[in-house]
Amino acid sequence: MKASLVMVLVAMMMGAALPATAGDKPAPNFMLMTADGKTVELKKLTGKVVVVNFWATWCGPCRAEIPGMLEVYAKYKSKGLEIVGISLDRGGWEAVNPYVEKTKITYPVVMGTSDVAAAYGGIQAIPATFVVDKKGNIVEQHVGSVSAADFEKMVKKYL
Repeated sequence: MKASLVMVLVAMMMGAALPATAGDKPAPNFMLMTADGKTVELKKLTGKVVVVNFWATWCGPCRAEIPGMLEVYAKYKSKGLEIVGISLDRGGWEAVNPYVEKTKITYPVVMGTSDVAAAYGGIQAIPATFVVDKKGNIVEQHVGSVSAADFEKMVKKYL
């Protein structure tokens, strides 16, 4: 027991993703708008594996992980993967749109709110990534940048 606790504490200090048990934690629903006025509602994506990624344009680790996320999204979108990028930029769409266009982000990007951030545990650091299974439960969460290979491992097992 003591060894297990030490391993968990070490993993947390190293920033490792600690998976939640499937079914234990329903993902908080949200209804947020894209730049073109479309509503993205999490509960309408039930039946897909959804990655909820809190990020911002000024965040270096966020920018570093996006190309890998795009690669995995292109590979698995047809198999039921959806990504929703929730921007926490205070500059709003004026800050986000040029970056989305330049980076050619193909998954939906929405503008986050303090209520949504609070519902996901009060986002203290970004990027913060949550994997939601087909039933709507948070099954993985990770704070910090994730490589394309690790991101693929996080989502592939739930597809």
